[in-house]
Amino acid sequence: MATLTSLCVYCGSSSAVDETHRDAAARLGRLVAERGVRLVYGGGGIGLMGIMADAALAAGGSVTGVIPRHLQMREVGHGAITELIVVDSMHARKRKMFELADAFAVLPGGMGTLDEAIEVITWRQLALHDKPIVLVDNAGYWAPLVALIDHAITAGFAPPATRGLFTVVDTVAGIFEAVARAPEATVTTHESLL
Repeated sequence: MATLTSLCVYCGSSSAVDETHRDAAARLGRLVAERGVRLVYGGGGIGLMGIMADAALAAGGSVTGVIPRHLQMREVGHGAITELIVVDSMHARKRKMFELADAFAVLPGGMGTLDEAIEVITWRQLALHDKPIVLVDNAGYWAPLVALIDHAITAGFAPPATRGLFTVVDTVAGIFEAVARAPEATVTTHESLL
């Protein structure tokens, strides 16, 4: 990939998680800022989302959050980020985050994070985009998901090429190496996503 200007990060809104996940979120926030890359994320001020955004801001980074109106209070929309975009629905949130991103990284998270990751991988499988997608398997968190995808391939429900739709790394620093190795995007964004 020629130049990474914005990275969309999907991650959890819970703080009641292992310290290794909180540390990874903070490290990613700092790394994004240090590299001059705009952080695009779910807009929350709590959990891994808030930790990551705060670390990026503390390091002088640019942070854009996208949050649905109905979650603005529940996920405590971050009031101190560079830009907070409030949208009408979860679908609009995912679409806007997609539009703003050059690449995607997936830190540990719950059902919402899993939904976002699967959807962006599926869009790539359907040739709606070819932006890099990186799963950060911090402390083995995504190993069960990768095993499930491999199981779907073995069972014949997904082609072997499915494993090439995303890259798995062990550390947040690995995100940037994986994105740098990715080929230039050749798929024009499909209008149905916009």
